[in-house]
Amino acid sequence: MSRRSRSTTGLAVLLGVSGVLHFVRPEPFERIVPRQLPRKKELVYASGVAELVCAAGLAHPRTRRTAGLLSAALLVAVFPANVQMAVDLNKVGTPRAKAIGFGRLPLQLPLIRAALKASREGR
Repeated sequence: MSRRSRSTTGLAVLLGVSGVLHFVRPEPFERIVPRQLPRKKELVYASGVAELVCAAGLAHPRTRRTAGLLSAALLVAVFPANVQMAVDLNKVGTPRAKAIGFGRLPLQLPLIRAALKASREGR
């Protein structure tokens, strides 16, 4: 059985929690969907499903390779929403909120790296 790294476990937990939040509290996610995209609620639910699928896939050695690659792609795909959030916070947010909004943008890189690392842990 393949050993799972702490970064893979952490990423699976992060994606799982985030995926659940997309269904429990979709409104904050709808607000950060880029303005040009239609059907915001549906996109939030679809990305929530994708996060849950990736989280589950990362948990099992047989699906970890594919789930790691899909997780990396998902993290790239949702990056525009994080940019939208930072831009919106820059207009109306507190200095702390602005710092958080822009500060989390570079954090996508280690998450993508963790997803790619997870893909190499699979069978």
